[in-house]
Amino acid sequence: MATTLTALAVATSTMLALPGAAMAADAKSAIVRHANTPPGLILQGVTVPAGAKMLYLSGQLAAPIDPASKTPPAQLTIADFGDTRTQTISVFTKIKTILAAQGYAMSDIIKLTVFVAGDPKLGGKMDFAGMNDAFKMFFGTAENPNTVARSTVQVAALAGPAFLVEIEATAAK
Repeated sequence: MATTLTALAVATSTMLALPGAAMAADAKSAIVRHANTPPGLILQGVTVPAGAKMLYLSGQLAAPIDPASKTPPAQLTIADFGDTRTQTISVFTKIKTILAAQGYAMSDIIKLTVFVAGDPKLGGKMDFAGMNDAFKMFFGTAENPNTVARSTVQVAALAGPAFLVEIEATAAK
């Protein structure tokens, strides 16, 4: 009888401890987004727990504004892809499609590296404001309240002279 009561007490205490243990395990397995102080457009960093499923996207470039254009790719100009803001929207739209095909969402992105070429119309300076305007359409929104850790750098040029923006993305869940 004592053995049965001891076994019952152990089983009961184990069952009562399981919800707390499960919550602790969930907290340890959660992706933690560390906000800047004061909170801003991008994060200070992100902690990704062991075992999280990761997806690393290669740098993505904008698609032509007119996908039916008959202009050979080598002859396309910045006008065919749009300004920095337009190209950034195109790139994020492409990233959103790629993520969805892999079972991810924009809210799963944790890190971006954004390469911005100087715009000839701006005297060779990057259009940081235009890139940020497009960024705000995809992050910190009602559809995706998350933001990301991000680096943005101006580069001398990208893969082709018509490209102003290239974005690498890392997603985790």
